[in-house]
Amino acid sequence: MAGASDKARFYLEQYVPELQEFERKGIFTSDEITAIASKRSDFEHILNARGSRPTDYARYVTYEMNLDRLRKKRSKRLGIKATAFSGQRTIFFILDRATKKFPGDMGLWMHYVHFCQKEKANKKLAKVFTTLLRLKPREWGLWVLAAKHYAENQGDMSTARSYMQRGLRFCKDEDRLWLEYLRLEMGYLAKLAARRKILGIEEEPREAAREQAEDGEDFLTLPSITAADLESDKAETGDATPVVALQKLDSTPAFSGGIPIAIFDAAMKQFDHRPDVAEKFFEMVAAVDRTAASERILNHMLEHMQQHQPHSPSTVICEARLSLHGIDANGAQFPVALGRALASLKQGQVGEDNHSRLALAEKVVLLLIPYLRSTEGLDADVEKVLESTLRRQLRMLHSESAGRGKGTAAEQLLENLRKEGRDADVEVVQQRSGFLQR
Repeated sequence: MAGASDKARFYLEQYVPELQEFERKGIFTSDEITAIASKRSDFEHILNARGSRPTDYARYVTYEMNLDRLRKKRSKRLGIKATAFSGQRTIFFILDRATKKFPGDMGLWMHYVHFCQKEKANKKLAKVFTTLLRLKPREWGLWVLAAKHYAENQGDMSTARSYMQRGLRFCKDEDRLWLEYLRLEMGYLAKLAARRKILGIEEEPREAAREQAEDGEDFLTLPSITAADLESDKAETGDATPVVALQKLDSTPAFSGGIPIAIFDAAMKQFDHRPDVAEKFFEMVAAVDRTAASERILNHMLEHMQQHQPHSPSTVICEARLSLHGIDANGAQFPVALGRALASLKQGQVGEDNHSRLALAEKVVLLLIPYLRSTEGLDADVEKVLESTLRRQLRMLHSESAGRGKGTAAEQLLENLRKEGRDADVEVVQQRSGFLQR
């Protein structure tokens, strides 16, 4: 116990100058300083005694964060600059000790990461990420967390890509990491497209540039077509990409979709061209705000699926999705696009085994739900076609899977939607089809 008391005393002595300054500036009264010192003493004795736990450090950090908020509030009221005192030092000090003593506790590390982000302590956060990823290289979500921080908070896509590519060396068998890498790149393309639109730059890439990109890209080497093509004078402009750089993007693999395609192709090799994985990539790109490269990327993905698994339900549904992609349901082009989509779906269900037909029918129901969720302005004939198609797919799911112990495929589909919190979609299916009402 003597050793624990000595350690506690040593740490408490580190806080004395700060507390004296607080009292001198009038931020805290003498009695409040005494109470703060007493509370810290209690925490330090707990931490330095045998049997301390990660939750003890977490409570200490929470106390100090609340104290720091109060300090900032009073400093502002007294007209004292926020930089005059740094509550960061104390909290960083505790978190450093906590993560050294319990390096495997993710809760403490997340406390550290979130505090660094909140305080915009970017240099400190870089060290935290480095240490944490050395300890947990197989935690794919940590690579995503680091990459998103640099892309979204720092505007540094070069470093963000570096984290993603390093993460793939350790977690190449994790399809969610590949998907998040693609999502990062698609988000960046959408951001660039939005800026170009604001600046009045032509959105669609020139045909010559498109052909040049198709002829000259190596889709399998991720690093070779990344940073050099996208990075601009960030040091001078911060997160604002210069107009000249945005104009030049037309002729680069970056803006024409080369990087997302490279990621997709590499992932397909890794996952042996599995159609279910390809479908996840396709859906993610289709869900992103449309960019000049979206169509090219989606077409490439579909062509890949048709080459390797042409009769897979995933391939068939992606072909239908591409027919409808970017077309306004209330527009004049929609009926024709819907006709093409339904024709490909009908052909995809002919001659397939029962399992494949049921899998595709479920995907069709999910495809139709958004169009039937809100039909204001929708052509009446189109609405009838959508509803009849929905009923037909549900009948198939119900009749061809009847007698199963866990209910029919149609019942299971609605139950899964409920579990996902999609009660509104369940209601759409029931109202529009008049089927499986409860």
